[in-house]
Amino acid sequence: MKKCRICGDRFEPRYTSFQKTCDTTSCILEFGRLEKTKREQRAKKAERQKFLDGDKSHWKRKAQIEFNKWIRNRDKGQPCISCQKQIKGQSTAGHFKSVGAFPELRFDEANVHLQCGQCNTFKSGNLLEYRPNLIAKIGLKEVERLEGPHQPKQYSLDDFKAVHAEYKARNDGQRDKHRPSRGKSNSHPEAAS
Repeated sequence: MKKCRICGDRFEPRYTSFQKTCDTTSCILEFGRLEKTKREQRAKKAERQKFLDGDKSHWKRKAQIEFNKWIRNRDKGQPCISCQKQIKGQSTAGHFKSVGAFPELRFDEANVHLQCGQCNTFKSGNLLEYRPNLIAKIGLKEVERLEGPHQPKQYSLDDFKAVHAEYKARNDGQRDKHRPSRGKSNSHPEAAS
């Protein structure tokens, strides 16, 4: 006995073992309508995905998300770059030179460090405290490079896709590092000989 996906009544399949509903006309029609809606939703989703694959702003956003996630993982456990307080809540990836003013530094790892939400959001990056702490972390020469003149960068769709792929792989690699290995010996092959 199977359970009808529409009314929930038990029934004995008469036509095929794959029958999903009982034999009532209303259940058969309702099931057909639901299946048609699901097919239309899948087609709409596929069409949207096809559009997004060629949408530059979509890939810019995805690349930024993966890059910021990598920064938060890289600096995990460190205090806020600006106020030097341990971060208790949500951490952010704070840009020393803003993305709006310096888009060419958007994905420069030296320009982005772990920051508390208070400094990043409510104090606009808290740059007065950011700079001296950044000098202590990466050195004056590197900070001056960030502050110096830069070649303007116009990111293409392929650039954003490449950045996304690179940092997604790095993030996945970080996740794998923290995962215990399954069914594998912890001993090294050299130790066996």
